[in-house]
Amino acid sequence: MGPYLLGLRLSGRRVLVVGGGRVAQRRVPALLEAGAEVTVVSPGVTPALDDLIAAGRVTWHARPYEVGDCDGAWLVQACTDDRSVNTAVAAEAEAKRVWCVRADDKDASAAWTPATGRVEEISVAVTAGGDPRRAAGIRDAVVGALRDGTVDARRNRTKPVGVALVGGGPGDPGLITVRGRQLLAQADVVVADRLAPRGLLDELAPDVELIDAAKVPYGRSLSQETINELLVDRARQGKFVVRLKGGDPFVFGRGGEEMIACAQAGIPVLVVPGITSAVAVPAAAGVPVTHRGVSQEFHVISVHVAPDDPKSTVDWPGLARSQGTLVLMMAVERLAKVAEALLRDGRSPETPVMVVQDGTLPTQRAVTASLSTVADRVSAAGIRPPAIVIVGDVVRVGQEVEMVRAERLP
Repeated sequence: MGPYLLGLRLSGRRVLVVGGGRVAQRRVPALLEAGAEVTVVSPGVTPALDDLIAAGRVTWHARPYEVGDCDGAWLVQACTDDRSVNTAVAAEAEAKRVWCVRADDKDASAAWTPATGRVEEISVAVTAGGDPRRAAGIRDAVVGALRDGTVDARRNRTKPVGVALVGGGPGDPGLITVRGRQLLAQADVVVADRLAPRGLLDELAPDVELIDAAKVPYGRSLSQETINELLVDRARQGKFVVRLKGGDPFVFGRGGEEMIACAQAGIPVLVVPGITSAVAVPAAAGVPVTHRGVSQEFHVISVHVAPDDPKSTVDWPGLARSQGTLVLMMAVERLAKVAEALLRDGRSPETPVMVVQDGTLPTQRAVTASLSTVADRVSAAGIRPPAIVIVGDVVRVGQEVEMVRAERLP
C-alpha cells in the first residue's frame, strides 16, 4: 500500500536524529527550517552539523544511542551506518508509538522522508515508492514548473496587479529570469517588443491578450505614447499587464518612460531586470567585454543616430581615445560613419571588431574585421539588425580561445 502523506508542523516539537553523518547532515537543516527542536545523538558529527551545534541551533549528545533517547520525541530519524543500531532505534520508537524514518531500509521504515521543495507558500513532497533519486527528480521538475509559472500560475488568488516591466534577455527564451517567466505566466495582457523572446509567447494561455508593440526600423511601429496608454488602460481595467522587452527594460529600452507614465496614472509598477544583450551577445560569441591586462572598462553606446548627427549626445572623440571595449547597439546601418569617427579621433585602424547578428539564437553568426575594414565586411556578409558591434582588443581574446579549442579537438 502507498503511504498516507501528511504535512507535519514541527515548530517547537522535539525531533531525535540518531547519527551524525552525511544523511543526518542533509535532513537536519530541513527539520530546523520547519521549526523543530532537533537533538542529535552520535559519537561524532560532520563539520556542517558541528557549525549548527556551535550556533546553538542543535542539541548534541556526543555518545552512541541509548534506550530512552526516544522519550519525548514527536519524530525520530535513524541515520547511522550501523543496521543494528537503526533497528534498535526503530524498535524503541515503534514501542512508544513515535513515527521513525530509517535511512537504511525503506521497507522496514515506518515512515519515509519525501523529497521536498518549496516555492513561496507551496510545499511539494514526493515519495516515489521510497526511491529517493526518482523522487528528487520528480520534485525538481515540479518545483521548476512552479517557479517559472508553467503550472497553475494564473489560478493564484494573490495574482499581481498593475504593470510589470520584464526584461526578456538577449533573445534565447532560456535566458529570461525565473521571476520574469513566472510573471509572464500570470499575465492577463502581454505587450511584447520585437526583440523580446518570441518563443515564450507560444506558452501563453489562449485567453491572454497579446499586443504587438514592435518597432521595426523604417517600418511599422507602435509609438511610445500609444504603448504607455495601452499599459495604463489595461491596468485600469483590473488586468495584470506584462510589458515584455528584449534585454533589460532600462538599457535603451525606454522602461523609464513607461514607469513614469504608469506612476503618473497611479498604476503600481514592478520592474524585473533582464540580461542585457550588450554583455550577453559578446559572451555568446566567446568575447569577454573586460579581460585582465586587456581592458578594464567597457562602454555601451546606442547608435540610433550617426556620430555626425546633431541629435547625437555621444562623446565620440572621448571613446576613440579610450582603451576600453566599445559595445555598440543599433549600429549596423551607421557602421561606416562610426568607424570613420573613431579613426579620425585616434583609434588604430587595426583595432579588431566583431559584429554578431542574432546573438544567443540558433541563427547567430559573426563577422570579424579591423576597424578600417569592418563596414565593407559587414556589408558584403549581409549582416542585418539586430546585431551587436564589439570594438576592442577583447575580440582577440575570443579568437585566442577559439584557436586553443581547435588545437585540442581530436
